[in-house]
Amino acid sequence: MILEMKVPSPGESITEVEIAQWLVADGDYVEKDQAIAEVDSDKATLELPAEASGTITLKAEEGDAVAVGEVVCLIDTSAAKPEGGEAAAPAKEEKAEEAPAKKEAPKPAENKTYATGTASPAAKKILAEKGISASEVQGTGKDGRITKDDAVKATPSMGTPGTGSRSSERKKLSMLRRKVAERLVSAKNETAMLTTFNEVDMSPIFALRSEYKETFKARHGVSLGFMSFFTLAVVRALDLYPDVNSMLDGDYKITYDFKDISIAVSGPKGLMVPVIRNAENLSFRGVEAEVKRLAIRAREGQITVDEMTGGTFTITNGGVFGSMLSTPIINPPQSGILGMHNIVERPVAVNGKVEIRPVMYVALSYDHRIIDGRESVGFLVAVKEALENPIELLMNGDVKKALEL
Repeated sequence: MILEMKVPSPGESITEVEIAQWLVADGDYVEKDQAIAEVDSDKATLELPAEASGTITLKAEEGDAVAVGEVVCLIDTSAAKPEGGEAAAPAKEEKAEEAPAKKEAPKPAENKTYATGTASPAAKKILAEKGISASEVQGTGKDGRITKDDAVKATPSMGTPGTGSRSSERKKLSMLRRKVAERLVSAKNETAMLTTFNEVDMSPIFALRSEYKETFKARHGVSLGFMSFFTLAVVRALDLYPDVNSMLDGDYKITYDFKDISIAVSGPKGLMVPVIRNAENLSFRGVEAEVKRLAIRAREGQITVDEMTGGTFTITNGGVFGSMLSTPIINPPQSGILGMHNIVERPVAVNGKVEIRPVMYVALSYDHRIIDGRESVGFLVAVKEALENPIELLMNGDVKKALEL
C-alpha cells in the first residue's frame, strides 16, 4: 500500500511551509513517528514525523515551498524492513599491474635571462611582504628587471585583491528568517516607535539572589534568575500603566486585563519569542519554571506555533550577549518592548557619596501612536522602582513567602 504524506497545518492562518531539511534519503526505510523532515513556517520550525513504517519516496526538494495539504512524500507500507544494515561493497583486493615507470627525458638547462617583469631575490621578498604581484610592477633595471628600489617604491593599486581568502556563499534565508525580517521592517515603517532609557541599581537583587538562590534551586529545581524579577516588575508596571498593555486595531484600541509576556530567546533557527501566559498569576518559581521550559523547547526546535502566538508585551535580554545599550524593536502588534542589558559595576552617587554599584541600563521602545511620553516614562520608572526595592514592591515584605521557601 502506498501512503501519501501531506503537509499538516502547523497552525491557524498558515497556508504554506518550506522544506528546510530532509532527515532521510530517497529510498530509505522509515519507522512510524520517525522525524523525516524539518519544515519552516513563517512562525516556527517543526519536525515532520512519518505517518507509517515503510520505504519512503521524496516528492519535494529542500528549499521548496509547499502548500498545506500538498503531498511531499510517499511511503510504501508493504515494504519489508531490512534486516541489519546493508553491507558495504568489499574492497577489491586485486591490484592492477603497475605500468613500468617512464623515464623522464632530462630537461634542458634553463638559460636565465633578465626578461621584463623578472624580480631580483631581494625585490621578490619585498613584494611578497607587500602582497604585490611582480606583474603589477614596472621594472627599471636591465631588460625591465625589477630592482629592490622598484619593490620598495611599489604600492598596490586601488582595488587590488589581497592575499587572503575572497570566497563567498549564497544561501537562501529560511521562511522563518524571511518572516522575521518582514515583521521588523514593518514595525519600523508602520509604527511611531520611540525609545526611553533608564538605569537600575541591581544591588538589592544581587543580595537576594546571593542569599536565597541555593535554597531556591534545591527547593524548586530551577535557578532564581533575573527574568522572574523583571517579569513581575513588568506585570506591576502594566497594572499602573495599562496603555502599555494595549494594541491598535484600525481605529480602535484594545486593552487587555491579562499579561501574556513574550520572552525573546535565541534558537537554532534564529530569534524566537515564546509567551508566558497570564504572568500576573505566577510566582517567582512559576516564572522561572516557565522561562526554563520555553527556552529549552526553543533551543531544541520543539517550540510550537501556539506557544509563540499572542503576547501583550515583550522582554528581550541583549545583556546575555554583552550589549550595554540598545533600542529594541517592537514586536507587532504589541505596543511596547523592554530591553535588558549587561550589568556593569559603575560609580554612582549614593547619599552624597560615590559608591560602586552593579548597574544595568534598560530601554523601553513603544508605539507613540497609542502610548504617550507620560505613560512610557512612568512605566519604565515603575519597573526601575520595583527592581531597586523588590522586597517591598514585588514580595510584599515577605521574601520567604514570595519565594515559597
